[in-house]
Amino acid sequence: MKKIGIKCFLLQNISYFCIVKHLKKDFCTFLGIILMILPLKAVAQDSIQTNAMDSVEVSLLTCSPHEEIYSLYGHTALRWHDLRNGEDLAFNWGIFNFKKPYFVLRFVFGLTDYELGAIPMKYFMEEYRSVGSSVTEQVLDLTAEEKQRLFQALITNLQPENRIYRYNYFYDNCSTRPRDIIEQCVNGKLEYADSEEFNQSYRKMISSCTSHHPWATFGNNVLLGVKADQATTRRQQEFLPQFLLYDFDRARIYANGEYRQLVKTRRILVPAGVQVIEQDFLFSPMECACALLILSIAILAFEWRRRKTFRLWDGLLMVAQGLVGLLLFVMIFSQHPTTSTNLQILMFNPLPFFFLPAVARGRSTRWWLIQSVLFVLFMIGSFFQHYAEGMHIVALCLLLRSAIHFKLKA
Repeated sequence: MKKIGIKCFLLQNISYFCIVKHLKKDFCTFLGIILMILPLKAVAQDSIQTNAMDSVEVSLLTCSPHEEIYSLYGHTALRWHDLRNGEDLAFNWGIFNFKKPYFVLRFVFGLTDYELGAIPMKYFMEEYRSVGSSVTEQVLDLTAEEKQRLFQALITNLQPENRIYRYNYFYDNCSTRPRDIIEQCVNGKLEYADSEEFNQSYRKMISSCTSHHPWATFGNNVLLGVKADQATTRRQQEFLPQFLLYDFDRARIYANGEYRQLVKTRRILVPAGVQVIEQDFLFSPMECACALLILSIAILAFEWRRRKTFRLWDGLLMVAQGLVGLLLFVMIFSQHPTTSTNLQILMFNPLPFFFLPAVARGRSTRWWLIQSVLFVLFMIGSFFQHYAEGMHIVALCLLLRSAIHFKLKA
């Protein structure tokens, strides 16, 4: 059989939305028809007839990040391992088809659908071993009845009418789906230990994942709005696989007046290997912003001496400002809740396009006054929202354009 694996893909500037995997086209066809239908139904019938749940291990799989930009947040899956007949499958809620029409546009608007799929465990581990990521297994202490209920839920979710769901990075992803299905199938109540991490925001958590990739962090912080800076609860933090792993280790099941630990065994299936660190752009966002400021000051000094502004430089800055503004304006209509209210739009918005013709012709315009007011509002907004690295400096460069126009026309 041809070597089969799970492939990952994500655009760099919107990488903070996605902890997903997708399968090769030939594997999707083969697995969907052969593996996901025939063997799974056979195993389900066999399990019901023989009541052999004692030989089954159900585990939460947590895959550590690796250095590809699309996998900086890790991944979660469920393992169904029947020690009696050798059936060993990983259930993965992160499958998507990048080739679907308007994928990027749908992704930006939060309209992307993802699927539950199953893959032989050996291929699942091979993929992560090949990129140097570790795979941690937490074997769950479930009763035979809970295992049977869980497997029936998995089979139901694998049906064509059920396996597709509307993906949301923070609220409904490959980490929250396994957690939810486990909670639904447990007899009694699944209780989590208190956490000391309630003060963490979504922005802080994903920034820690991209700490070695400043441009990924920059892209995240450009798109995220005020809601991403709000404190999260323990349950909300479980959108990240490492947080879910931590909470499962300390979770207990309360049933019939007794407690039992959710996780009975924890082991490393794939040890962390050597990872190739990809070099980001040579300069960080802050360095680029400082370079822009130096260039802006130099141009301003030259304009002051000539007593004349450079319309080309004005136009370039206005176009860049407007393009970023268009992106932020579009995100207002996204179904991603954390992008709808983004105070960076106070300074970076589509308004420059309306005044660009007048500026290009050297005509008098109110744009420089409007931009000055927007700068003040932008700075006030920074008390309520964390802005992307270097955005204050870029805003200052834009304010300098207003200042030179005011001074030369005074």
